Parts: sequence; structure tokens; C-alpha cells
Amino acid sequence: MHQQIHTGEKPHCCSQCGKSFSSSGNLKTHQRVHTGERPHCCSQCGKSFTTSGNLKKHVQLHTGERPFCCPQCGKSFSNVETLKTHQRTHTGERPFCCPQCGKSFSRLEVLKVHERIHTGERPYSCSRCGKSFSAVGHLRTHQRTHTGERPFCCPQCGKSFSDSSHLKRHRQIHSREAAGRTAGVSRGAEPQGCGLRS
Repeated sequence: MHQQIHTGEKPHCCSQCGKSFSSSGNLKTHQRVHTGERPHCCSQCGKSFTTSGNLKKHVQLHTGERPFCCPQCGKSFSNVETLKTHQRTHTGERPFCCPQCGKSFSRLEVLKVHERIHTGERPYSCSRCGKSFSAVGHLRTHQRTHTGERPFCCPQCGKSFSDSSHLKRHRQIHSREAAGRTAGVSRGAEPQGCGLRS
């Protein structure tokens, strides 16, 4: 089995999407993408994961352990992979390149999602309506149309949204309002009253 790493042989094929793997274990882990199985559960918060490695990274959020520090900005991280990814925000490095269109990315997982534009692969399906998506984040956002969940809340007015991008767009309204008030004050404009004169 180890030799397959060197030979590039991938004899274990997914019956649902055709993707192939060098070991049956890797195939089994991959199949959780389709089944939704997340057998590795956090004992502290109950959140579950497809791999033990992802669970291990998550547990560090609870312990607060962040031993890997960015020498450029001082920001610290729980694991070295996350630090390396972060450092690309400083260097501008985008080492993961799409073989189809040449577009490059700073993170491998973002490239993998992007490649589905070319392949048409949509491995994440909604259990309620069957609609499928290329990224798990898109599926989660869609599922909120069924549940009514709106977890993204505006700290200024309390309005809530199902998608973080909708909250971001909404907050620009407050930014424009604040900029307008600042501009009015700087011009010496009087505050708007009810229209009555004394």
C-alpha cells in the first residue's frame, strides 16, 4: 500500500463520483462527503468531524492553545498549517494553480472547490429538497432556507441574516450613514429637527 504513494496508483474508486484513492481508508474518509457521516465528535461542544485530524485542530479552540506565531504581524495560530496559510496574506503567494484555467489560490481547499466549476461536480446534497452544491458552505447556507436559521447578527441594529455576505452588505448601510453624519458635522450643518422654529 505504501508503494502506491510512489507509483501514483489509485485503485480504490468512489462509486458516487468516480474519484480514486491510493488506500481504502482514504476512500472511506472521502465517502463521508457524500454520506454526511461525521464520526469524530468533540467531547466539549458536540461538534463532529469527518477526520480525527480535523477534530484535533478543533479541540485547540477550546484549550486556547496557539503556539504558532506570525513573525510579521504577531497573530498566533493553533497549528503550523494555519500559520503557513496566514503568511500568504503577507507574501501574496498563491501556490495552488487550476490546471484548466490557470487561476491560482492561496489554499488547496479553495482550489478544489473552484475546480468543480470545470467538472460540474456538486457532491453536497440537501437532504430536504435534493438540491446539490459544489461547496459544503453553500449547502449550509441553503439549508437555512428550510430551517429559518439566521445566525449572523448586526451588532448595531440587531437585524439577523442567514448568510455572512448579507450581513456584510447590510453593515455598509450603517457605514454610509455614519459617514454622512460625519460629513454633515464637518460642514457645520445643524442637526435635523422637527421643522419648528422658535
